[in-house]
Amino acid sequence: MRYSAVRWLHPGQDFPVLLLSEHDDAGWEQRKVDVYQDGRVGFADAQEAHETQLACVRLPGLDDVAKEMAFDPTVLTREEFEHFWARRRSGGHDFWKSVLRHHGSPRET
Repeated sequence: MRYSAVRWLHPGQDFPVLLLSEHDDAGWEQRKVDVYQDGRVGFADAQEAHETQLACVRLPGLDDVAKEMAFDPTVLTREEFEHFWARRRSGGHDFWKSVLRHHGSPRET
């Protein structure tokens, strides 16, 4: 399994700004957590979905994602992803805002 955090750089409020995901070696999403600028959270796995769904296409590698100016990807460890996944329902607004502060800074040039 591979784990990633992808900052989506856009001005809108209707789309997530941080995409946390677990995907298999072929690139298929297994679990995901989407975090919005205001602290709202969507999540999905094979059993349930709340305000998002698993991708229906394979995800490209992080090197390919990094080539797109609107995306700033980083690798997560399994432990980091599990931490966020465990808090997907009850992390609370303040928790997710702190996640955005930590993982949400724009890429340095």
